[in-house]
Amino acid sequence: QVELVESGGGLVQAGDSLRLSCVASGRSVTYRAMGWFRQAPGKEREFVAAINWNGDDTRYADSVKGRFTISRDNSKGAIDLQMNSLKPEDTAVYSCGRFSGPTLASSADYWGQGTQVTVSS
Repeated sequence: QVELVESGGGLVQAGDSLRLSCVASGRSVTYRAMGWFRQAPGKEREFVAAINWNGDDTRYADSVKGRFTISRDNSKGAIDLQMNSLKPEDTAVYSCGRFSGPTLASSADYWGQGTQVTVSS
């Protein structure tokens, strides 16, 4: 009943940009905050960015702050992540997650399969 499909990943060089998109099925993300997470080889999944239901509050990991921007279009059930000035350490599988509530005080309870982002030096 909950489907999250990510797209936009690829292989780029350091300094390049990518825009990831996550599309949710039906109304499965209504009244939910959403976020992006990533998992690099041999590492646990880590938080990247999140946005509340209203789209007027965001939070970023220190490692991406100033380079990444999260946004959402609730009419389309879409959550995007604009990634600029990419670094090799950004290489990971990026997945979007649905939070249990509408604010950033809640936590993610469901994730998509993810899209691969590879940044070469």
